[in-house]
Amino acid sequence: MRCARKAYRAPDKEVPMPTSVDFDGRLVLPQDPDFEEAVTSRVFNHRRPDRRPDAVLLAASERDIVEGVRLAKERGWTVAVRSGGHAWAAWSLCDGGLLIDLGDYHHLEYDPETRVASASPSTKGGDELTPFLAQHGRFFNGGHCPTVGIGGFLLQGGQGWNQRGWGWGAESVVAVDVVTAEGELIRCDAQQNSDLYWAARGSGPSFPGVVTKFHLATRPIYGGLAHTVQVFAPEDFTEVMTWMYEVTHDIPDNVEIVVVGMHVDGPDGPRSLPVFLVTGLAFGDTLEDAQRSLALFRTNPALSRALDVKDAAPSTLAEQREAQLENNPEGHQYITENAWVDGDPAEVIEAIRPLFTELPTPKAFTIWMSNLPMRPLQDMAFSLQTGAYVASYCVYEDPAEYPANRAWIDACFMGAQPVTAGQYLGDSDFTHRQLKFMADENFAKLQAIITARDPEGRFQRYLASDPANLNRNHWEI
Repeated sequence: MRCARKAYRAPDKEVPMPTSVDFDGRLVLPQDPDFEEAVTSRVFNHRRPDRRPDAVLLAASERDIVEGVRLAKERGWTVAVRSGGHAWAAWSLCDGGLLIDLGDYHHLEYDPETRVASASPSTKGGDELTPFLAQHGRFFNGGHCPTVGIGGFLLQGGQGWNQRGWGWGAESVVAVDVVTAEGELIRCDAQQNSDLYWAARGSGPSFPGVVTKFHLATRPIYGGLAHTVQVFAPEDFTEVMTWMYEVTHDIPDNVEIVVVGMHVDGPDGPRSLPVFLVTGLAFGDTLEDAQRSLALFRTNPALSRALDVKDAAPSTLAEQREAQLENNPEGHQYITENAWVDGDPAEVIEAIRPLFTELPTPKAFTIWMSNLPMRPLQDMAFSLQTGAYVASYCVYEDPAEYPANRAWIDACFMGAQPVTAGQYLGDSDFTHRQLKFMADENFAKLQAIITARDPEGRFQRYLASDPANLNRNHWEI
C-alpha cells in the first residue's frame, strides 16, 4: 500500500528546492516554516491524520499542475491532489510524494452558445459556481454544503441538490481537462480519451490523472423553491418512516426528500431535544408549482403529533445553504459513515432506527435520502446505488470524545449490515471501514484504465487499510 498510515518524521536532510521550475504558485518543503500550514490548513475535518507528503505544490495555474506532475516524475514522487479539502477521510494526505493543492488555482467561465460552464476543481459549488451561473439564468446541482469544491465531489459521483430527480452531478460532466502521468494536458470526453472521461465520473481519489477543468452541462434556473419540514419525537420514527417508504414513489421527482435525525433547541438548552425531521425541498418552474409538488407530505399519518410543521413555505437556496453551514460547522472533528440500504422496508427501518434516535452528541446528525423511483445511470465509473442512502456524521470538538463516538457509529452501522448493499465514496473512510462502492464490472474496467494510463503508479490510489480487498463488503471477505 503506497499510502500507509505511520507517524510523520521530518527528513534528516533538507529537500533541495528545484531550480529548473518557475512555478506561478509555490513549492513548499518540510524545512519551510509554513509547511505544516500548507499540509493541513485546508483540510476541513479537524480530526486530521498524521500522514505527511514530501512537498506541497500550491498550484496557481494550469501550467503549475503540468510542471508539478513532471517534477514528481523526475523525482520519483507519487502525486496526491486536493481540490476543496472537504473529504472526511482527508484523501489528499498521504505519506511521501507530492501533494498538489489546487486552492489557489481559479478558473470559471460560461459559454452561452453551448450552455456549458467550465470550472477548476477548487471552485466552491454553492459559494462560487451557483451565483456565477445565476447571472446567466442557469443552474448546476452541486454539493449541498456551499464550501465544498467541485473536484472531489464530481470525481466521487456528485450527490448534489435533487439528485433523486436530476441525477448525479457527474452525469452532467461533458468533458474534463486532465494532466496525465506523463505530464501532458489532454481533453477527455465521449469522443477522445473516453477511458479517462469514463473514469473521471466516479473513480474518486484513485483517478489516474489530475483534472484541471470540469466542463459542465447546466440547466435553466428554477423559478421557485418551496420547503416542507415536519418535526417529530423519536418514538414516532417507525410509523413515519413506514409511511415515507410507501409514499416516496409518488412524490414528484422535482422534490428532494430527506429525513434527518438531529438535536434542536429545547427546554433544557441549545440542541438539547432529540428529534427527527421529514423534509421535502421542491424546485419548481414557479413557486406555486413547487408548492403543489409537496402536497403528499400532508398525508403523513403522524402529522397531528408533529412538534412543529412548516408547510410548503417559500424558500431560497441561500437559506438552504445557511442551514447546511450551521449543521456542518468549521473547526470541528467529524466521524462519518454511510450505507446504501436495501431490502424489506420494515427491516430497513428497524436496522437504521438507532442512527436517528440515539445520536451521541448534540451536533451529530444522520440523514436518510430517498433515491426512489430509481433512475438508470449513465455508463460511467460510478455505478452503485439503491433506493435510499443513509449517512451519519458525528460532530464534536474535544478529541477525547473520539472513542465513544467511534464506538457508537461502528455499532450502529454493524446493526445495519443486513440491509447494507455498499457505500458512497463521498462519505467513506477506507482506513476504517471498506465496503463495495462500484459494480464489479466497473471496478474491473477502472483497474484496467489505471494500469494502462498510470503503469508506474504516479498517482495515489485509494487510501485503504486493506487494499487487496477493495470494493468488497468487509463481512463478505
